[in-house]
Amino acid sequence: MFKKKPTPKKILKIIVGVIIFFTLPTLLLFGFMYFKYNEDLPTGEQGPAADKLATRMLNSLNYDAYKATDYIEFTFKKRHRFKWSKTKNTCEVYWATINVDLDLANNDRSEVYISDIKYDGVEKKDYIQKAVDLFNNDSFWLVAPYKVFDPGVERRLVNTEDNNEALLVTYINGGSTPGDSYLWHFDANGKPKSYQMWVDILPINGLEASWSDWVTTNTGAELPTFHKLLVFGLEIEGVKTTK
Repeated sequence: MFKKKPTPKKILKIIVGVIIFFTLPTLLLFGFMYFKYNEDLPTGEQGPAADKLATRMLNSLNYDAYKATDYIEFTFKKRHRFKWSKTKNTCEVYWATINVDLDLANNDRSEVYISDIKYDGVEKKDYIQKAVDLFNNDSFWLVAPYKVFDPGVERRLVNTEDNNEALLVTYINGGSTPGDSYLWHFDANGKPKSYQMWVDILPINGLEASWSDWVTTNTGAELPTFHKLLVFGLEIEGVKTTK
């Protein structure tokens, strides 16, 4: 006997069934996560009280030692390596076989190397932009607390539902995603223990990430080496600093 050829209608049903089989669990999971975690951006008050809380956070992290630190080296998630000179405003960014000597003040002056060979091809600007985006994102996970008084940053004091004070920080401009907001939560000593995020890159507002495994570097600056976001861990390794 010959098998009947599937009709276009049956083929369509099979395709739809496969799509539903693979996408429905994802959609259900996203729906669960959205209703469990999604929060509106809280309101807070700008002024001396917010600035006082921000200053307390900086003091808990030895901000003076961070300011005196010039060179910071670290690896983010075992994939991106950085050698950052704050004084020169430059950073060597490494991923895969790519190395970008990034000029943070003028990106056009940056140099690109592939397998240690200088590259000036048509994708040079793309590599430089990727290095900028990696630096903005990954360094933020390392030094974000120290940026609360940067130009273009708004600070608001928020009283949480459990009667604690939290600091809402909004980046009006700068970086790769201006407009992002972060709500810092603190331990009893005023040290950051987590923040919630309202950022363009995440589809769920108010997701919380831990700030933990702090290390005191040889310059005295306090830097984190681990973050937990839902079930994911973000590791920061090879942290080195010099003045």
